[in-house]
Amino acid sequence: MSGAADAATTELTAAERVRSVLAQAVSLSLTTEGRDYDLIGMHSVDTKGRISLHAPTGSPLAARIATAPRGSLAALLEFTDVAATAIRDRVRARVTISGWLTPQNPDRDGETIRLDTARVTLRTAAGARDVGLDEVALAEPDPLAVEEAGMLAHLSDAHEDMVAELVLLAAPQLPPGILRTAPFALDRHGITLRCEYPQGHCDLRFPFPAAVKDAVGAGEQVRRLLVAPRCAHPFSVHD
Repeated sequence: MSGAADAATTELTAAERVRSVLAQAVSLSLTTEGRDYDLIGMHSVDTKGRISLHAPTGSPLAARIATAPRGSLAALLEFTDVAATAIRDRVRARVTISGWLTPQNPDRDGETIRLDTARVTLRTAAGARDVGLDEVALAEPDPLAVEEAGMLAHLSDAHEDMVAELVLLAAPQLPPGILRTAPFALDRHGITLRCEYPQGHCDLRFPFPAAVKDAVGAGEQVRRLLVAPRCAHPFSVHD
């Protein structure tokens, strides 16, 4: 299933996508030498995209790092970006970051562990690509990243009519037989819907007439899509 708009869609850069996934994530999977950890609410990301882990004092992870040769431990962190709505194939992206974990000064709340990043990889339906460390440091998360999950859930639960109207705008370009459509992604440049079929699915992307800065602006742009003349809608359809 494929099609294309007359005007190209505008997307986040790979580095912005990485920063947005990190901004949204509340958990991560950590692999060290022979050990796997699922960490929930135990990391933070600073304004340059640098990651720190926060472990309770005396935790097995902190102890392993403290006793590691050369004072650091090789590690692989994986962050999974999952769509907020209940649809097929909900994983939208994975960000894998490799580097070395180094202990910082402990305090009364636990121990902070710094990740010295060596490599960042973004995996999406389009494939995998390495993202430069300087690109990640200079990029910023999408302004909707933290609120996106709540916005998509609200659109799905309370505004099915708006979703249906958007699909109608692209109906001539869509294969027949849609079983269900739900919001799939939202960023400052546009909104993506997932159309499910008996076999497979396709994603329908509507770029906004203008990039937005916040949730209010996104709502206004979605409404503009619905009231604009039908011929004025660029969109794209991807398998």
